[in-house]
Amino acid sequence: MSGYSGKHQPYLIERLVSCLTYPTMGMIGFLWLILGLFTKSEFSYFSKFHIYQSIFLSIAYFLLSQIIAFLSNIASYIPLINKLVAQITFYFNMPLLFGYSVLQIVVYGTITYLAVFAFMGKFSYLPYVSEIISYSAKR
Repeated sequence: MSGYSGKHQPYLIERLVSCLTYPTMGMIGFLWLILGLFTKSEFSYFSKFHIYQSIFLSIAYFLLSQIIAFLSNIASYIPLINKLVAQITFYFNMPLLFGYSVLQIVVYGTITYLAVFAFMGKFSYLPYVSEIISYSAKR
């Protein structure tokens, strides 16, 4: 969660693109990368870090949700376990706070945390993910 100090502050457009890439699951950042490819511009480490992290998180979220759906579908055919899986699914997806479920609160809270820190010009930290992205963005 380090940031910049003094003259090394990222430009407003970099912070804005980095902020908007999280709620759009990496689409704004992907378009920014394509635009930069056509204009042959060099990206800052800050922009690459947040764009790569948002794309990585959106792919990881999609794959994880598909794997969990597949496994819960298989577990629903096993006697006694099917009721347990149904209860767990119900408790994670039932409205809890202001009509949002536990899963929605975690996902929206994470997206908000990442977007706010990107807009402030700081590097957000998620365990394991940020180390992988930090290594990839330095190349």
